[in-house]
Amino acid sequence: MSRLPMDAGSALRARAQARLRRFACSAVNRGWAWAQSHGHISAESPCGLRFARLGEGACIAFPAGAIFGEQWISIGDHTLVGAQVSISAGYATGQDLGPEVVVDIGQRCSVGRGSHIVGHRSLHIGNDVFIAPYVYITDQNHTYLDPGQPIGGQWPQNVPVFIGDGCWIGTGAIILPGVRLGRNTVVAGGAVVRGQFPDHCVLAGVPARVVRRYDPEHGWQSVGATERQ
Repeated sequence: MSRLPMDAGSALRARAQARLRRFACSAVNRGWAWAQSHGHISAESPCGLRFARLGEGACIAFPAGAIFGEQWISIGDHTLVGAQVSISAGYATGQDLGPEVVVDIGQRCSVGRGSHIVGHRSLHIGNDVFIAPYVYITDQNHTYLDPGQPIGGQWPQNVPVFIGDGCWIGTGAIILPGVRLGRNTVVAGGAVVRGQFPDHCVLAGVPARVVRRYDPEHGWQSVGATERQ
């Protein structure tokens, strides 16, 4: 069936609606660009004053994720935190965590979009650490000691986390309570890390294992399956 020609009034309305949609789209994009440019958190912004420390040149991009417990969060100089990154100390606002910093992020770090850094006792990230998007780091986990009680209702356990200087943590990795990473350690994307690991190694898998390590005499060496067990 052939389509009937559009009358003049309908054509004018269609053109007017198209112009309105283009104007609205342009306005939204300009507004969003303005918000990204002016909505970031820095040491000079009012929100930046809430932190235990937000160093010179440090920046949390707009829009930020869930951020609370700022007075127990320290972020070093020139560290860049991507959009939609959640950084929290404690369970909720108003909780007293004592006199010490709980979440300590060093200088010149980069935290990728959508990552979560959740501290309750002690979570330290060294200098020059690069964290890819959608990484989860926490020093707390639920316990399951009582088989008769729902796991979500059992008291959680806090174990300090320490990430050494110069580490690289790949996309989607999970760093669990009690982890201690040595300097310049690589965590492959998607790895689930628990335990303590030395300097200069590569971790991969679920659970993560050392798959490469650096030998001063022979350089980077693969670790065989027998050694990983």
